[in-house]
Amino acid sequence: MPTLYVIATPIGNLEDISLRALRVLREVKLIAAEDTRKTKRLLSRYDINTQMTSYFEHNKMVKLDYLLDYLQKDDLALVSEAGMPGISDPGYELIATAGQRGIEIVPVPGPSAVTTALAVSGLPTDRFLYIGFLPHKSGERKRALDSVINETGTIIALETPHRLPAALDDILAVLGDRRIAICRELTKLHEETFRGTISEAIKYFVNPRGEFTLVIEGKDKKEKPVLTKNTEKQLHELYLSGVKAREAIAMVSEETGLSKKELYQAWLKLDKVWERERGSCNNAERRK
Repeated sequence: MPTLYVIATPIGNLEDISLRALRVLREVKLIAAEDTRKTKRLLSRYDINTQMTSYFEHNKMVKLDYLLDYLQKDDLALVSEAGMPGISDPGYELIATAGQRGIEIVPVPGPSAVTTALAVSGLPTDRFLYIGFLPHKSGERKRALDSVINETGTIIALETPHRLPAALDDILAVLGDRRIAICRELTKLHEETFRGTISEAIKYFVNPRGEFTLVIEGKDKKEKPVLTKNTEKQLHELYLSGVKAREAIAMVSEETGLSKKELYQAWLKLDKVWERERGSCNNAERRK
């Protein structure tokens, strides 16, 4: 049975490619590449002439059947623009479907912006949560950040230069003025790592350029838990499910670390709002 090779490629410096990756790229007859132009530069650097086919975000579903059919007869190498395919890059659908069809999948590990940034951040590395690219819109971004507000591990996210200032403002508003490391253009000519607080980063990155990896300090385990909109949403969902107040409060208290007293007060306050909402719905039904 042919093999799908999932190959990590340099995130900047072309010398970071592994000897094993170079060997596999030479041996296969076809490479599915997110950006054929960038992959061509890598192949040319090491005198590799393997044929390529494009496989990127906007054609990945169209190309899926073609690549799966190819894997019925021969080996295929999958590479992204930089780093490991499938990690915030095209590849997931092909890898998942190939696995379902019993095709052998072999990883060829290598460079990763996520672990590279974490390693040089100066923040705890024993536990971390990677959340990919932050949402484009502020409201969605704040909701995404609110969902990790109680995460005690280091948080890693990716961001583009034109959205970085707004993203930092939202991070400060939701998570508070935590420590942060911001890695720019990792392994490239203008590589830079900023270490400081989020408020300091906002002042520093006035006109940001390049690709950014954000490494954000997790919640202090000694920090008192805070009642958030996300917690209120949990209570509401339990209320709608018919869970009694005492049981709902015990469940949420165990999960968030919030005191039962504080949650009970929140339940009583929100219960009035929910009752009004339910009354409005009943009136609307009667008018129909």
